Amino acid sequence: MKRREFLTGVATGTAATALVGCEGPQPRKAAPSTGEAPAVHTGKHVQWRCTSSFPRSLDTLYGGAEVVAERVSAMTDGAFQIKVYPAGELVPGLQVLDAVQQGTVQLGQTASYYYIGKNPALAFDCCVPFGLTSRQVTAWLEEGGGRELVDELFSDFNVKTFIAGNTGVQMGGWFKREVGPVDELAGLKMRIPGMGGKVMAELGVAVQNIAGGEIYQALETGAIDATEWVGPYDDEKLGFHKAASFYYYPGWWEPGPSLSFYVNQQAWGTLSKAYQEVFASACRESALVMQARYDARNPPALQRLLAAGVQMRPFHASILKQAKEAAEQIYADAAAADPAYAKVFASFDKARKEAARWFGTAESAYLQATLG
Repeated sequence: MKRREFLTGVATGTAATALVGCEGPQPRKAAPSTGEAPAVHTGKHVQWRCTSSFPRSLDTLYGGAEVVAERVSAMTDGAFQIKVYPAGELVPGLQVLDAVQQGTVQLGQTASYYYIGKNPALAFDCCVPFGLTSRQVTAWLEEGGGRELVDELFSDFNVKTFIAGNTGVQMGGWFKREVGPVDELAGLKMRIPGMGGKVMAELGVAVQNIAGGEIYQALETGAIDATEWVGPYDDEKLGFHKAASFYYYPGWWEPGPSLSFYVNQQAWGTLSKAYQEVFASACRESALVMQARYDARNPPALQRLLAAGVQMRPFHASILKQAKEAAEQIYADAAAADPAYAKVFASFDKARKEAARWFGTAESAYLQATLG
């Protein structure tokens, strides 16, 4: 999709600018230093709406947007306010990109692989099968040239992106029955989005993409036979273990999914430089908080699930082998068909190979020594 295909109303910006620029009170006299950075107040109040792809019950995922709202308010002495809405309250969870692009809201919190139907390369802003871990994708996006490439992709959608957090490596998901070799996947109805869904389709799975708040009912009623989501903490909250007994690992399609904040470009342009810096800093803090919370909450949640009778299983080696082959073929085909995709993939793949050599040497040896 190119800029010329945008809705004609985007450039004028409806909600993107309607709530920006109201005169507010003058800055207060500076208080004695407390060791914290002083609040930034430009004399204007800004009110944004943020729509999330996630339900309010997922306090770590959805909570990342709340962290940004809280920090932006605190750092501007309340002058810059963001009201966060869960999936479905303003727009459906899988329509966040459309809402931000069109100016329905100024800000969205989502996962970019939800939108590969618009452009397959958008997945690299989040994660792809057998891709980068959480630390590795952050390094590529923020220090390895990935952000510039992603910005170029999203400029066609009237959107500027910011890092929003990461869940860390995910689990392979919940299955109602045991799954052995790869041929036992044939006909299985599974909720799995993004490039992981494309790979699973190549392996014979009937793939569905369902928003987080709707998964449990689909699993319980038999509309799907399996689902992936995040990991023990969120999966326990959503109650998947009550509808499926087998918990598979690893989540090879999501080794480190990087979530994103989408900002409407017209709304971004109305912010002062100071407020832009405040927002970017709040996003970085949100990313740090989200990863730390998952790393702290997943281990005890896994123990609770196992104590409740969940049966944890590794994927059969044939599934991993054929999934990787299918993934690499998908990347090669897409790169051959689209120079823009090829440009992003070349940078991503270089980072992937270099990271695998480094992490596979130092960290792998350390973990083996620790676990051994």
